[in-house]
Amino acid sequence: MKIATHLLAAACLVGLAACATSAGDAVAPSTSTDDVAAGGTQTVSIAGSTAFGSPFPSLTGTNLQKHKDGDADFERHFVTADGLGPLFINPNCTACHVNDGRGAVPIDDPSSVQMLFRLSQAGQDAHGGPLPVAGFGDQLQTRGIVGTTPEGSLSISYVEAIKKLADGTSMSLRQPSYAVATPYMAMPAGLLLSARVAPPVVGLGLLEAVNEVDIVANADENDANGDGISGRPNYVWDVASQTTVLGRFGWKANQPTIRQQVGAAYNGDMGITTSLFPLEPAAGQSQAGNQPPAAGTSFDLPDTEFESVAFYVRTLAVPARRNVKDAQVLAGKTLFVSAKCASCHLPVLRTSATPGLPAETANQTIAPYTDLLLHDMGPALADNRPDFRATGQEWRTPPLWGLGLSEVVNGHSSFLHDGRARGVLEAIMWHGGEAQQSADAVSQMSAPDRAALLAFMKSL
Repeated sequence: MKIATHLLAAACLVGLAACATSAGDAVAPSTSTDDVAAGGTQTVSIAGSTAFGSPFPSLTGTNLQKHKDGDADFERHFVTADGLGPLFINPNCTACHVNDGRGAVPIDDPSSVQMLFRLSQAGQDAHGGPLPVAGFGDQLQTRGIVGTTPEGSLSISYVEAIKKLADGTSMSLRQPSYAVATPYMAMPAGLLLSARVAPPVVGLGLLEAVNEVDIVANADENDANGDGISGRPNYVWDVASQTTVLGRFGWKANQPTIRQQVGAAYNGDMGITTSLFPLEPAAGQSQAGNQPPAAGTSFDLPDTEFESVAFYVRTLAVPARRNVKDAQVLAGKTLFVSAKCASCHLPVLRTSATPGLPAETANQTIAPYTDLLLHDMGPALADNRPDFRATGQEWRTPPLWGLGLSEVVNGHSSFLHDGRARGVLEAIMWHGGEAQQSADAVSQMSAPDRAALLAFMKSL
């Protein structure tokens, strides 16, 4: 991996945007301490480095053992003999999702490979998704097994920009630039590239159990209520059902189910085929041996292990909030609401019984602080790469539960889709578009109020 770093002083960067909702605005976010159990009954009171790695407390017997088996499978380190590659990014799930948490920006941790580049070219594939790049597919493969040339490497550089808050406080935001270094073949003109770090996997099963009707009810695509916020759902291709359905997972809500998210990660990140994704991502590439299409009956990962890992991810518990009765935290929660952050980062959602999901995910009142909808976050955060219905400026509202434990779980506090923000306040100041009003409100806060807001967010 080649990473070029350029830290240059620069001019002020105007605050960016984001948050709000329609129906969400109609539901006054709670300012009480009733969201301590962020995952409902599937909450654990662990605040150490293992805070993201516990099973649902209600799991017992066969299901608890199934979770444990899935945990072991999640940590499995693949080698060539297991089907790794011929092109890949990492050899196991935990290499990106360290402690089931957030990936690091390589420049912050040069030893890590927890960021990837999505690739596409103008247009859409047959299902309305991004159009893969000939010779590269939809993701840059930065590593190869012995004898296989990687597709290229990540090139990352930053320019520092000074931002002044209303009270005169000065801070610096790093503006990233990305490129593919040392590509194995010429890349086409007009390449669309999007950098992504691995998000935490905590609580995903609960989000999968939120009824689609409830998610869509919070959308306001045409901003009918005039609040400046127009969250909308993404609709994406479901490989299993061969239909277009609601997207929930991924930075642009481009995956409909945990099972598809897991299968896509095995395939795209490790070159591991499954019954859902039977084709090697390197198929047809000369430097990878012109891998033929899979026979359709034999896959690198048996269905038993595939389903085991999906079950594990679906049954990861959510850590409880901390210091919820602290006066500063309570004040910060009020400020979070008044700045309209809670309009997109919805404090409360409800799960329901869903066919195919573990029964333990059902009927929970949860506090994920997301609406699972797409929002225009402005040009500064744009990757300019459409993904199904998501435009180049739209991103799904990421859940905030576990946010305050990122440092202790993963050893860093890098946030946003590409980890550019070195802390929560930087992440807020990058907000633009629909969330500009929230960023502006925080920028106008006094230092004590900002400290209270950050104390609340650290309690999540």
